[in-house]
Amino acid sequence: MKYLDEYRDNKQVQMLASAIRRSVTRQWHIMEICGGQTHSIARYRIEEMLPDSVRLLHGPGCPVCVTPAYIIDHALEIAGRPDVIFTSFGDMMRVPGTKEDLLRVKARGADIRMLYSPVDALELALKNPDKEIVFFAVGFETTIPVHLTALKEAQRKGLENFSLLTSLFTVPPAIDAILSDRDNKADGFLAAGHVCSIMGCKEYYPLAERYNKPIVVTGFEPIDILYGVYKCILQLETGEAYVENAYKRAVTEDGNMKAQTLMNEVLEPFTLQWRGIGLIPLSGLRLRKEYELYDAAQKFPYKGNTGAAGDKPGMECIAGDIMKGNKQAADCPYFGSDCSPEHPLGAPMVSAEGVCAAYYNYK
Repeated sequence: MKYLDEYRDNKQVQMLASAIRRSVTRQWHIMEICGGQTHSIARYRIEEMLPDSVRLLHGPGCPVCVTPAYIIDHALEIAGRPDVIFTSFGDMMRVPGTKEDLLRVKARGADIRMLYSPVDALELALKNPDKEIVFFAVGFETTIPVHLTALKEAQRKGLENFSLLTSLFTVPPAIDAILSDRDNKADGFLAAGHVCSIMGCKEYYPLAERYNKPIVVTGFEPIDILYGVYKCILQLETGEAYVENAYKRAVTEDGNMKAQTLMNEVLEPFTLQWRGIGLIPLSGLRLRKEYELYDAAQKFPYKGNTGAAGDKPGMECIAGDIMKGNKQAADCPYFGSDCSPEHPLGAPMVSAEGVCAAYYNYK
């Protein structure tokens, strides 16, 4: 536990909290773009350590939360086919589409299985040659290489009954969209260390320059987050705005070049709907035409509405405003009553990294 405990050391935490209080002279709003960071902030009560003049906003840091309802409806449509074994990570099982979720379809007899890795789906494909095995590949840049590794292994083994239903997002276009919103309050950003461990820091330079906002790459433990807030505050207080790597033990300037090469080979960018937020240009990644044999969306074309027409979260859910930084979970009148992890109105309450789930579980 050494490498965890040292980043949770109470003395160091208090020193950083004191340094932040000494450095602040005015009101600042800082947004993290990572559900893991959001859960650490809630779990360790980090907001309570900060002065009232520093407010944390919780951005769209969870790919499960922003997967549009029409992609979930497509997953339900595929999963209901008798010739399909549909597989997914556990956090997608209870995320509602426009009407229901994977667990309800499974309860009606569909063969839906929760897996811990897309590689496990390859074993199912080998053992069930008469079935189509579909894995629900949802993620930001952090987990995308894992999905693609499974695809390349399926290609190597000649498994034509394996495919991915993708819902893959990239973070920089989302930050761009948030900063373009006239109602946005974010003065600076904490960038997700695990995303940057894959992609490096360079993609954030144009954003910091264009919008004159500091972007600090940081990790997930209390000391990581407080240090990221501290470095962001120092820039804001001095009127500077640049990308700073405060997570050098895991993030390099260029990131993981092998992972990037794999992503560039297999995927292409396209405009994608973010649930509750809207269309964000070139923010999604989809399989290139050369890999359509492994594209479940091509094997099983969707019969419903796509885009905004097929993304209709419940009118009660204000998750989009929360993830854009315009509201907090506490502003929702349904939080913790009509909306709970057992009966969610929206994805951020049921997702393992959702902001509403974080505040429900820890606060």
